[in-house]
Amino acid sequence: MKKILGISAFYHDSAAALTIGDEIIAAAQEERFTREKHTPDFPTNAIKYCLEEAGLEIDELDAIVFYDKPLLKFERLLQTYYSFSPKGLLSFLKAIPVWVKEKMFLKKLIYDGLKEVGSYNKDNVNLLFPEHHLSHAASSFFPSPHEKSAILTIDGVGEWCTASIGIGDGNTIKILKELEFPHSIGLLYTSFTYYLGFTVNSGEYKLMGLAPYGNPKSEETSKFIELIKNNIVDIKDDGSIWLDQSYFKYATGLKMTNNKKWSKLFGFNRREPEAEIEQYHCNLALAIQMVTEEVVLKMAQEAKKITGSDNLCMAGGVALNCVANGKLIQKNIFKNVYIQPAAGDAGGALGAALAANHIYFGEKRKVNSTNDNMKGSYLGPDYSEKEINLMNKKVKAVFNKYDSYSELTNEIANHLDKGSIIGWFQGRMEFGPRALGNRSIIGDARNLEMQKKINLKIKYREGFRPFAPSVLAEDAHDFFEIDQPSPYMLNVSPIAAKRKKQLPDNYFDLSMWERLYTTRSDIQSITHLDFSARIQTVHKETNARYWELINTFKKKTDYGLVINTSFNVRGEPIVCTPYDAYRCFMSTEMDYLVIDNFVYAKTEQLDWENKEKWRVKFKMD
Repeated sequence: MKKILGISAFYHDSAAALTIGDEIIAAAQEERFTREKHTPDFPTNAIKYCLEEAGLEIDELDAIVFYDKPLLKFERLLQTYYSFSPKGLLSFLKAIPVWVKEKMFLKKLIYDGLKEVGSYNKDNVNLLFPEHHLSHAASSFFPSPHEKSAILTIDGVGEWCTASIGIGDGNTIKILKELEFPHSIGLLYTSFTYYLGFTVNSGEYKLMGLAPYGNPKSEETSKFIELIKNNIVDIKDDGSIWLDQSYFKYATGLKMTNNKKWSKLFGFNRREPEAEIEQYHCNLALAIQMVTEEVVLKMAQEAKKITGSDNLCMAGGVALNCVANGKLIQKNIFKNVYIQPAAGDAGGALGAALAANHIYFGEKRKVNSTNDNMKGSYLGPDYSEKEINLMNKKVKAVFNKYDSYSELTNEIANHLDKGSIIGWFQGRMEFGPRALGNRSIIGDARNLEMQKKINLKIKYREGFRPFAPSVLAEDAHDFFEIDQPSPYMLNVSPIAAKRKKQLPDNYFDLSMWERLYTTRSDIQSITHLDFSARIQTVHKETNARYWELINTFKKKTDYGLVINTSFNVRGEPIVCTPYDAYRCFMSTEMDYLVIDNFVYAKTEQLDWENKEKWRVKFKMD
């Protein structure tokens, strides 16, 4: 069995993954270790973790695989500047020296980075470079439960490709159709992210969360859709698109959009970050979300047409658009839709390793037809009782340790029922952007104030942001209109009709905040304004401890679901270590923290009242 290390780095969301044969041994994002969100740096710490988890040294690896081809990307850069010249001179002068000095010599960067991991013999390193979208395709198809499947990858841009349709069969992947730069649905969505005042390559999920605040019955929303489709993007029947580059600057500039043309087209200037959100911002967010959904559906229909497969595997950053995924699943174009939980660039590290194993080395694939091979995406580090106790001594924590897990879950379920907010830290850290019950903040979805409280007092983030439910897999149909499991929180589905409350007749005439705080269902705090929710189905076979907690809560309340949001505050990555968890707990208004079988109550911690002292001590600001 081949031992392979996959790496993604130098753009954003650096990560490492290690496979031995068909088994995924470990995978983690570098940001979790360095605490720098979306870091592009070489994933030194993530590689160290992966090697330690496998008990391997660098010289024992059969291959180290980087997730794209840098020279092909450099070719695209040069050709783009040439095609757009004399535009983009400033960007050219900024970008080219970096490429010539660093990225043109990527092998040296990788070799130098590996020296920080440990000593090795350079002659033993077998360094491979699959294409970016092949890495994405491999990340989804090879761990999937399908022997054969259509594959759809959609993101901003790799080397030249921005979206691809392929077919996976056994241990092979064949790319059948590609869309090339500068025409990209990912870059189109990111451009609207930028114009609406959010951060490029990280704020796209905020745009998706803002879209339901748009009024689908508004003439303005319809007008925005018409303006986008008539001026900015031409959508073909096969899902390919053509973008009018006069509206954009991403090809050769230092910004995403031509703000003057956008302002003239839509009738308002670019929203500055942190500026007040108006209804027209919400309507434009809804408009581009609906356009994106149309493109994704057309691409999926084309994939079905040219492959004839009943199965679809998806990856790439756009595959993290849970709303579009939900619409795709509801259309029943495919019988089965599988989405890589780390669909963005971090997952490219895993895909690169799997592509090398199956395509380069020709290793056969073992398909688990009843489940995937992602191990629930719990592929990061876990921590022993000894390590937790060392943290306790370091911070002088006060805690209760439970010998009985059932007693612990009973206690925590009682706290949830009373409206407490819990930091929940268990087992191996999740790989990918979603917290799936091992690094989560949880609360009672029935509580009318919980959405506001967690956003403003725990996460310190925008009040409009929605929250997702973790629901017992066997109870999902009782709460949601869902046709298949959603273990990775990658599918938005409607709330079950029996859960809904009657809306006032003037609902769409209310301000966005008045609509947000209008009671919509008996699980209010996870019900978005359009009666939808981004669902995680919790399965006993993949996360028994989390399942037992929710099941205990169900026994007390008849509700087999809780709010689940990632264990972090705004601007920080999800917590990795027990110390990260305690630091976050003490600098927010969480009520309780659970690490393994250790329970920490805020009222029992030393000098806990002085929140600002803790924020300074832990450098939260």
